[in-house]
Parts: sequence; C-alpha cells; structure tokens
Amino acid sequence: MRTIGLLGGMSWESSALYYRLLNEQVRDRLGGFHAARCILLSVDFAVIERLQAAGDWAAAGELLAADARALQAAGADLVLLCTNTMHTVADAVTSGIDVPFLHIGDSTAEAITAAGLSRIGLLGTRYTMEQPFLVDRLADAGLEVLVPEQADRDLVHRVIYEELVLGVVRGESRRAYQEVVDRLVARGAQGIVLGCTEIELLIGPGDVPVPTFPTTALHVAAAVRAALAEEGAAPPHTIDR
Repeated sequence: MRTIGLLGGMSWESSALYYRLLNEQVRDRLGGFHAARCILLSVDFAVIERLQAAGDWAAAGELLAADARALQAAGADLVLLCTNTMHTVADAVTSGIDVPFLHIGDSTAEAITAAGLSRIGLLGTRYTMEQPFLVDRLADAGLEVLVPEQADRDLVHRVIYEELVLGVVRGESRRAYQEVVDRLVARGAQGIVLGCTEIELLIGPGDVPVPTFPTTALHVAAAVRAALAEEGAAPPHTIDR
C-alpha cells in the first residue's frame, strides 16, 4: 500500500472527513483491521485565510509547496491537497514535489462524465466559484459549469466561512443551500458539485433533487485506488509543469 500524503487543515473539519473516509474505504476494500497508510500535515488555517482575503495567492502557494515537500520527505508516495479553494495554487504545489499530485478537479470530472451528465452546477467558496482554476478544469473535461448568481454566491461563501469551517451545521443554512440548488436546477443544472470540502458536512444526496458530486469523497476514492494500485485504476493525475 502506498503512503498518502494529506495536506490539510483548511479547515481541520474537512481534513477530519478526509481521514475518516480514507480509512473507511481502505477497510471496505481490504477488510479486517486494515487502515490507510497516510501522513497528515495540517496547516494553521488562520494564516491561509488571511492570505486568501488579501489575494496573496503567491505567498499561499509558497507555504503550501513547502508543506508538500515536507510530506514527500516524510515518505508520502502521492499528495492530496485537502481543499478545493487552494487548488488555485496547485501549480505551485506540484512544482516543488516529485511524487504524483492528485487534482480534485480530475476525480470530480471523471465522476460527472461517468454519470452521463454534461451541465453541472458548482457550489463552493467565492474563490472557487469565481476564479477559473476549478471551473476551467471541469470545462476542459467537456462539462458546462453553472455558478450561482451573485447574491447566492455571497450566501454560500458566508455559510462556509462563518459556520462550516467552525463546525457549525444549521438547518436554516441547509434550507438556504437547497434553494440555491433549486435555482441552479431551474437554469439547467443536471447535477451539483459540492465544491468545498466543508459543504459535505451540510448537504448530501438526499437533500437536493439532482445527483450530487462530493469532491472530498471523490478525491479520497481516487487516492485509495492509487494507493492500492487497484487493477484497472487510472494512474494519479498530475499538473503539467
């Protein structure tokens, strides 16, 4: 079993979900007392959030690249960046490591394509919904991506940063997200990408009328396939340098 390097802490709430899902999936595949071989480097999200707010993505990329190198030095055979938003600096992270980097957008696009869908709604932080790093990744896979209107983007972002990253899960916010999804579906979305790792703490498949694509769970599944080198599994995706 290969060792999975988890670059997390953005927030630790979602990193805990990554850790649980990794171990559950390895147990389900191998049985018995099996668990994932993994190394978790959890950053101080307050530092990253300040850089996000300041728009200093270059500095954030340097910090995360250094942490990715630390994971590789500690023995990671592949690296996951346990956040959607910070995939905006994926190029910086991959430029500093020699082991495979699994991009969250690739596992998501593969699942959507396998489901036979072509038009997808995207929920995430304001950065994820408004910057091109994930939208373009999905579009390059042949998908049409719809993002909420401005007021809905503001609501989705606020709930993530004021509630979910703090471990607060409110029924009122779930209902508000359901209304956002309904508006995306009315515009033609055939499914919804849960494009923030914390959103999976709030809504799931039974909460909306169309298929959901939880990026954390899909990212984990790709990592487990790669770590176990399962027959027929695609090799880990890397970013072109």
